[in-house]
Amino acid sequence: MSFVLLGLMSAMTLQASRVDTVMVQSPSMDREVRVLYIVPDVAIKKGEKCPVVYLLNGFTGHAYSWIGIKPELRQMADQKGVIFVCPDGNNSWYWDSPVNPKLKFETFVSSELITYTDTHYPTIAQREARAITGFSMGGHGAMWLAMRHQDIFGSAGSTSGGLDIRPFPKNWAMSELLGSYEENPDVWDAHTVINQVSRLVGSDLAIIVDCGIDDFFIDVNRTFHQALVSFKIPHEFYVRPGGHTGEYWNNSIDYQVLFFEKEFKNRIK
Repeated sequence: MSFVLLGLMSAMTLQASRVDTVMVQSPSMDREVRVLYIVPDVAIKKGEKCPVVYLLNGFTGHAYSWIGIKPELRQMADQKGVIFVCPDGNNSWYWDSPVNPKLKFETFVSSELITYTDTHYPTIAQREARAITGFSMGGHGAMWLAMRHQDIFGSAGSTSGGLDIRPFPKNWAMSELLGSYEENPDVWDAHTVINQVSRLVGSDLAIIVDCGIDDFFIDVNRTFHQALVSFKIPHEFYVRPGGHTGEYWNNSIDYQVLFFEKEFKNRIK
């Protein structure tokens, strides 16, 4: 473990909230997945049940990516009364890979992790009390999972997300998960977020999407926004200064958590 990570973990002990690192068993993959939990003080000391925000990491990231990008998540958990859950995305793009049967991260996050979290932590176990978001690959994953599992998630976000994978057929090991784009265009079409938009017709999924104006994903985010508009899907969409950087995500998550907090207050009965 690096000195930077050791310092980060030491700093965590000074906060009121609790940070757990848990190896969660995935029956579908027959393996364990590392998950970071940030549990607010009200849940620890008072046993209050809390809404949950699932935070997904980007490509080459891991369960500690979000706490590294946003060390203030511990204070935010206490201030908002929210449990943050950060699973290791394992470069999976959060798909059940049609090529590699050992990678079933859609099943893991949308089912197995939800069950584990609701069983082992004081959550409000209803869709209206669950939000999911992420950066880059995790932004894609959050929207992919929420749009396909609207019975599980009530709110969803994406920051700097790869919301249409098809312009990037040679990047980020996606071909290892889907097969090559040239040989499997139908598979790629079926596994890109933008082609899931029709699922949202008549839905009440609360959506927030943002991207930096200098980000290489800005065009696909704008196209995704236009697709939502064309289907008359309510959502919030923001373009802010910045690129595909931790500095941008450190700022953007503040706005996304505020959005989720509002939805929790309006929806949880």
